[in-house]
Amino acid sequence: MSEESTMLDERDLKLIDALQAAPRASWSVLGQALGLTAVTAARRWDALVERGEAWLTAYPGGELSARLTLAFVQIDCVPGRQLEVATALAADPHVPSVECVAGPCDLLTHVATPTLRDLSAQVLHRISAIPGVTAVRTAVSPRLFAEGSRWRVRAISPGKREALAVRPARAHPPLRFDDEDRALILALGKDVRASAAALAVELGVGASTVRRRLDALLARGAIRLRCEIARSRSPAPVTVTLWLRVPPDKLETTARSLSMLPESRMCAAVVGTANLMLVVWLPSPSDTLALETVLARELPWLDIVGRATSLRGVKLMGRLTNDAGLAVGRVPLDFWTPVASP
Repeated sequence: MSEESTMLDERDLKLIDALQAAPRASWSVLGQALGLTAVTAARRWDALVERGEAWLTAYPGGELSARLTLAFVQIDCVPGRQLEVATALAADPHVPSVECVAGPCDLLTHVATPTLRDLSAQVLHRISAIPGVTAVRTAVSPRLFAEGSRWRVRAISPGKREALAVRPARAHPPLRFDDEDRALILALGKDVRASAAALAVELGVGASTVRRRLDALLARGAIRLRCEIARSRSPAPVTVTLWLRVPPDKLETTARSLSMLPESRMCAAVVGTANLMLVVWLPSPSDTLALETVLARELPWLDIVGRATSLRGVKLMGRLTNDAGLAVGRVPLDFWTPVASP
């Protein structure tokens, strides 16, 4: 196996797993769970980030993301210009993820905008106008059943993961979301582990205000915090997207079953020939066949109508990646920015 596809060692995988369970836990709590000192845990994490092998990010989730318009866009390109087009797409804050794929298209992107009208402008006037784009096919997603913050490295025991996890509150007041909350999410996107005091300085508000708003948004799942691992350093470095068709009356139960798969990264309803889209991370390309066999056996009413395998990730939830899959930059996930029509 080449250096570019070397899995991280067990100690780093355990640290990432712990941060996936509790992204803002103190280094002393994380270190205690892993048998490390707080200094050692922090130092190992800083080294991972410095090498681009892991990172933390924040973005809207739950009822807040449900207020946005989400779509998956398949793009065909002039031969030889796929990476040029992908790079242009990756600079857009409304495009959280960009993949070069082998399958029904050259590029597969996720697009999030404030409204359906903004999505129209994004697809018709921005994406379609990029030099090198020859065709665009868009599938709107009316519901996201599962996304990448739920995926786990599974390097520590379920008991340790459960002990670290923060349990959301059950009762919530009506969601209030304004420009200050938007600024808070964007500030967290830069530094998920920033203290309330540090966030307060950046935002120009009181630390108690930041703490109260952050706790409220996290408790109801309106902010998702994700500890990510570079796929080339992951135990599952291969990304496969499946487009599925299921009977409408089985859509919800099927999506829940798919979301529970350990390989599952994302499961979303889509409007089109397929009505579900599933993204999985697998140890090797050959594992696709084994997964499809399991799906045929456990969910016999499910039809696979399309497949794509990632050749190279260009952007993953706002993080720019190089050809080795390592993080090399960041584009703020400001989905609320209106898309200017021509």
